[in-house]
Amino acid sequence: MAPPQIERMRGLWRGWLLSPERLWLASIALHRRGHLRLAFVVKQLNTILYSNSLPPGASVSADIHLGHNSFGIIVNPQVTIGQRVKIWHNVTLTARPPGSAARIVIEDDVMIGTGAIVVTPQGRTLTIGRGARIGAGVVITHDVPAGATVVCAPPRVLTADEAREERG
Repeated sequence: MAPPQIERMRGLWRGWLLSPERLWLASIALHRRGHLRLAFVVKQLNTILYSNSLPPGASVSADIHLGHNSFGIIVNPQVTIGQRVKIWHNVTLTARPPGSAARIVIEDDVMIGTGAIVVTPQGRTLTIGRGARIGAGVVITHDVPAGATVVCAPPRVLTADEAREERG
């Protein structure tokens, strides 16, 4: 049996080599070089290991960080992600309609919180400005200025009577 230090090093190496970020960047590099099938295989391995959908057609900076092993992150191929961007788990970035000129541009130093959803307006480009912070559970449908923080409305607590009244 190997000493604990060696086992720890093996785990670190395996985690770095097969991290969701590394697999995504590898699939993008393969796709750009015209190895479409191999890029698809690497993308599928990433999907199987980490339950995400990170397409090889997206444009991503090499220093992207995906929180909690990118669990549940879904990204559309029409997305451009800048440097030092951190995306937490269960985030969706989608341009609509698929195949249109619509794009999502995420500039440098942006943080996107857990469960956030970014959807472009029909056929338009949506930009999240440099240094912006998107809170957990926020739905973004318009541009976010540089340095802005976007959060959800505060939750309301309804009593049983109030809930019945709202339902009609």
